[in-house]
Amino acid sequence: MFARMLGVLRAALLLSLLALNLMLIGTPVALIGILKWLTPGRLRREYFRVMDPLARAWVTNNDRIFDAVLPTRYEVRGLPDAKLNGRFLIISNHVSWIDIVVIFRVFNGVLPFIRFFLKWPLLLSPVLGQACWAMDFPFMRRYSTEYLEKHPEKRGADLQTTRTACRRYKKIPVSILNFVEGTRFSHEKHANQESPYRHLLRPRYGGISYVFASMGDMLDAMYDVTLAFPGIPDPTFWLYISGQMPRIVIDVREIPLRPEFFEESVTRPGPNREAFKAWMSAIWEEKDRWLDERVRTG
Repeated sequence: MFARMLGVLRAALLLSLLALNLMLIGTPVALIGILKWLTPGRLRREYFRVMDPLARAWVTNNDRIFDAVLPTRYEVRGLPDAKLNGRFLIISNHVSWIDIVVIFRVFNGVLPFIRFFLKWPLLLSPVLGQACWAMDFPFMRRYSTEYLEKHPEKRGADLQTTRTACRRYKKIPVSILNFVEGTRFSHEKHANQESPYRHLLRPRYGGISYVFASMGDMLDAMYDVTLAFPGIPDPTFWLYISGQMPRIVIDVREIPLRPEFFEESVTRPGPNREAFKAWMSAIWEEKDRWLDERVRTG
């Protein structure tokens, strides 16, 4: 009973401090975003000189809050030794909302500020949604099968959003995070997919292929992140914020870029797309072997 109460108090304190940090930093970012929206043409990029340091400060403050309130240890392997500037692609397995927190922590101050694809309803989230909009996070609309049957013109809209976002990112230093599986892991999804991997869902090739085709030739490097939660068979955000996750292991690998996948043909059926799928599958097989090792050795 005492441990449960301590967990509830810990989570309440943590969420309160995170909300305060979001209000203090997210509000000015959102307001600057409105000015950016009202500013014509190339001058919009100048606002990132102010917003990027604010965004990095937000992540830094979040990390300090997590460290002060939680007992979690982070074991990071393979991170670049020096701060890098340019355009980078980060891919990762996806287990829970913890993943985003951890990946931001790992690359904060090492790579340019991370953007990733968000679901459209999050835009309505107070402060957070508007701050993400100001920072040019792409928002994706999800349509049901029934809706698409009535509105076939909406098919492929997510891929068009990917392409539009990537064109915009050619103008600023950026790190693009893509959860290639497209959804968070669960044993039910794993079974429904008949996934060939023990610890991963099948990769989805559509969105990531458009990132390559849209800005692959602008990328400076690609990093594959594998997240492991030793001793936690079902990692949840609650376990994390209540202090019940003692250890997170993060493996970072630089993956050599393949220029042949920068062609638009990688997004269409054909030999190049099949080669791209085989390449991504090989990355996922290596990731699955590493996770299997972590499960067996702890």
